[in-house]
Amino acid sequence: MTAVDYRESGAPTATLGPVSQASPSNTNSNDAWPRALAGKFLVFEGPDGSGKSTQMKRLTEACQAVGVQVTTVREPGGTSVGEQIRSVLLDPSSEMTLHCEMLLYMASRAQLVEETVRPALASGHLVIADRFLTSTFAYQGAGGGLLAEDIKAVGRVATLGLSPDLVLIYYVDVDTATARTRGVPATTGKKKSATAEALRGVTLFDDRIERRSDEFRRRVHESYLAQAKADPAHHELLDAKGNAEQVWDLTARALCARFTKP
Repeated sequence: MTAVDYRESGAPTATLGPVSQASPSNTNSNDAWPRALAGKFLVFEGPDGSGKSTQMKRLTEACQAVGVQVTTVREPGGTSVGEQIRSVLLDPSSEMTLHCEMLLYMASRAQLVEETVRPALASGHLVIADRFLTSTFAYQGAGGGLLAEDIKAVGRVATLGLSPDLVLIYYVDVDTATARTRGVPATTGKKKSATAEALRGVTLFDDRIERRSDEFRRRVHESYLAQAKADPAHHELLDAKGNAEQVWDLTARALCARFTKP
């Protein structure tokens, strides 16, 4: 695990800049890099519609195929307590302040780190998280307007000093992401008393967060770019506009380069 690093740039103005793009490779036939991921903590990030969930599944299968034990977690959720918090956060009828929203995400994260992530890492598992602190900076920070220093302060407590070995950011432009998420069933009219079980399959496409303005989405996208630019040692920015196979090739090559010696 890397040292704790909660750096976050100010108002992001970054353009896509250096980004891994697809090209032919024989990396996928090399099983050395999946083995090297044992005991690592990877976070998959990106705006909704970036396809990161598909890549998480591919990586899980590739690592398990060579005997690496994998623990996958999602945010918010991943534990009994976290799933209850998720049901509140993803319920479009919930009304809460932005600070409350951020603190609920952090509470779910705190439970996840202590109950699942740290024990799995101690057992030598590869831990793959669907979102982590980077999302809070992007959505509640850049998107919502919370101060980065406030998020950092709460994040230090929630994560118990744990920082990912690498954050993979799957980037697509706002128009592409919007087109990919269009048509996801809306949850308008969902009863306020909906249970956590009923909301387990709901994604951020459906909730009140994704119903926010185009300007909110733009700020979120720009924050992902800014965070990758601010700390390239711990972030890998991947061009996710291609098809799933092309993006998987990018993912495999990036992990091979980061975690195996020449």
